[in-house]
Amino acid sequence: MKDESTGKFSVHLSFEEIRLPPFEDILILGKKCPQGKIGVYKSFELLVPNEFEAFEIEDEIVEAIFVNKKILKKLDKDKIITILREKVFPYISESEILKVDLKLRIFYDFVEGEF
Repeated sequence: MKDESTGKFSVHLSFEEIRLPPFEDILILGKKCPQGKIGVYKSFELLVPNEFEAFEIEDEIVEAIFVNKKILKKLDKDKIITILREKVFPYISESEILKVDLKLRIFYDFVEGEF
C-alpha cells in the first residue's frame, strides 16, 4: 500500500560570477602539483594571454609562481619573491596550488617640487 502523506523539501540556492583564471594576483605551484608548471602556463595563455609572468623558483617545495603583470609594474619581482618566500612558502605543500591576494598600497610621506 502506498503512503499518501505529503512530503516537503527546501532548496537553498546561491551563485556568483567567477573570473578566469579564478585569481587575480599571484599563484604559487608546489613541485608536485598535478597540473604542473607547463600545464598552468598553457592554460593562462589560452584564458588570459600576456597577463601573467611566470618565474621558476629555486626551493624544495615551490616550483614556480605566476604574478600578474600589473603588480610587477609597481613592485620588483625579487622583492615579491622575497616576501612570498618569507611569509607564504612555509605554508604550502608540494602538491598544492596556492592563490595569493596581494594588495599593494604605495604612499609618500613628503613630495616636494616647484610650480
